[in-house]
Amino acid sequence: MPDGSPIEIALHQRLAEIGQPAWDVCACPEAAEARAIDPFTTYAFLDAVEASGSVGPGTGWTPHYIAARRDGDVFAVAPLYLKQHSQGEYVFDHAWAHGWERAGGAYYPKLQIAVPFTPATGRRFLTRPGAEAAGQAALTQGAVQVASENGLSSLHVTFCTAAEAAAGREMGLLYRANTQYHWENSGYGDFGDFLGTLASRKRKAIRKERDRAQGFGGTICGLTGDDIKPHHWDAFWHFYQDTGARKWGRPYLTRSFFDILHQTLRDDVLLVVAERGGVPVAGALNLIGRDALYGRYWGCTEDHPCLHFELCYYQAMDFAIASGLHWVEAGAQGEHKLARGYLPVTTHSLHWIADAQFRAAVAAYLAAERQAVDREIEVLTRLGPFRKSEEERE
Repeated sequence: MPDGSPIEIALHQRLAEIGQPAWDVCACPEAAEARAIDPFTTYAFLDAVEASGSVGPGTGWTPHYIAARRDGDVFAVAPLYLKQHSQGEYVFDHAWAHGWERAGGAYYPKLQIAVPFTPATGRRFLTRPGAEAAGQAALTQGAVQVASENGLSSLHVTFCTAAEAAAGREMGLLYRANTQYHWENSGYGDFGDFLGTLASRKRKAIRKERDRAQGFGGTICGLTGDDIKPHHWDAFWHFYQDTGARKWGRPYLTRSFFDILHQTLRDDVLLVVAERGGVPVAGALNLIGRDALYGRYWGCTEDHPCLHFELCYYQAMDFAIASGLHWVEAGAQGEHKLARGYLPVTTHSLHWIADAQFRAAVAAYLAAERQAVDREIEVLTRLGPFRKSEEERE
C-alpha cells in the first residue's frame, strides 16, 4: 500500500460489509498467535452486539462502521454509531445536550466512536500495525466530515487510549478526562500476597467480607469455555434483566446476545456463579483480554451480605492472579472499590463540537473538569488501602 495512494473513507451499516479478516487485522492482529488484547473491539464481539439486535433499529445506536482504504485494502476501521440519545456511553454529556437544546439547537443525532455499553479503555482507531498515525488521522477526518456534512451537532470518541487522546488533541479535538477504578496485579503469587500489601485494618476488613460472602450457604465457582452451560446463561439473563431495569430502565443487551457470545467468545468469558441448593442465585460476567480481566455485569435473585464484592471484585482478582493478568477493570464509577484495592485511574475521551461558540464553552468546562479529576485522583490514591509504612503491617 504505497503511502502516496489516495485514501478512501466509507461507512458500512453492517460489519459483514467490511468482513472479519479485514476488521480483525486492524482490531486484533495479535489474535493470530494469542488472545486478543481487547476482546470488545474484535469482530466477534461487535458482531454479537449487532446480530443480536442490541444495536440497530429502535435502539438509538445505528451502526455506521467507518473504514479507511488505500488501493482497495482496508488499513483502518472504527466502530461508529449514529446516536439518538446518550444512553449506554458512561461518559455523560447530558448537560451538554440540555444546554444546546435550551439554546434552540438539536443535539441529537450525534456520532459516537465507541464500543456500545462498554466503559472499558481500549483502542478506538483500529489500524494495521505501523499505520496508527495515518489511520487515526484518516478516520478522525472522515468522521468529522460526515458529521459536518450532515449537520450533526458533535462527534465523540469514548474510552480511547492515552496515546489516541494525545493524538486527537493535536488534531484539534477536545479532550476529556474521567475516573475509573482498576486493580493492578503486582506479581502476586496468591490473594494472600495482595493482602500483605494492605494496612492491617483494611486487610482484616477484606478477610471478613470474604468470609461473610463465602458463608452464604452455597458454592461459588468461576466458569469459562465449555464449562458454561445453557442453564447458566438462562440464570444470568434474569440477573442482568433485574440489574438493567434498576439502573437503566431497561437492559441494553438482548437475550440472544448472550447466546451468540457463548457461540463465538465463550473461551474469553469468565462467568462467576453463586449457587445455593444447585440453583444459581447470583452471577458476574467478565471478558478476558490478553493482559486484563474486564468486569461487565452482575445480578442476583437473592441478597446475601458481601456477595456482590466477592463475585465482582475478589473472584476477579483471584482469577487475574492465577492467570497472570496484569490488571482488573471492574466497570464504571464506584468509590466503594477503593477500600478493596481498586485505585483511581484516568480514562480518556475526545469530542468534536460543530458550533464554535458552544465548542468554546465546552472547552472551558473540560479544562476545569480535568483539574478537578486530577485532584480527585491524587486525593483518592492517598486514601487507598495500601499500607504507608512498616508500622501498618500488623
